[in-house]
Amino acid sequence: MAKNEDAYRPFIPRRGRAVAFAAAVAMVVTFGVVAFVVLPTGGATGWTMLDKWAVFFFGCFLGWGLSRWGLVKAEPSPEGISVRNLLTKRFVPWAEIVGVQFGGGRPWCLLDLADTEQLAVMAIQRADGPSAEAEASRLAALVHVNQGEIPND
Repeated sequence: MAKNEDAYRPFIPRRGRAVAFAAAVAMVVTFGVVAFVVLPTGGATGWTMLDKWAVFFFGCFLGWGLSRWGLVKAEPSPEGISVRNLLTKRFVPWAEIVGVQFGGGRPWCLLDLADTEQLAVMAIQRADGPSAEAEASRLAALVHVNQGEIPND
């Protein structure tokens, strides 16, 4: 049973996740320092407190956007795979997956679906090097093993 559970562990990027969260924190801190320490207040050319808060909240918005990169993942189960990318989350049953692509310099893995669409799996990123190739192979093996299985309701 432990081997089966290991096969269904989530796909999570390594380098991209760390960089995204570090950049998000740096963005919020930088914009906060610029807004409340660097920008001058008052006078003919000064910034008002509303301006400073707007700059800070813009930095928070950019930080939120960067943090979305850190939240991408794909969670396989015996029924299918749930893929969370930047703004969307989609569940795809194994029977709808025709193939897995991770070659040709693509930045992340792609699932070929039966309806001729492709779904990016941003959790398997080329930046992770050999571990990403191993994860793409694990995903392809999961697709192959689960192709004919229909879960009992």
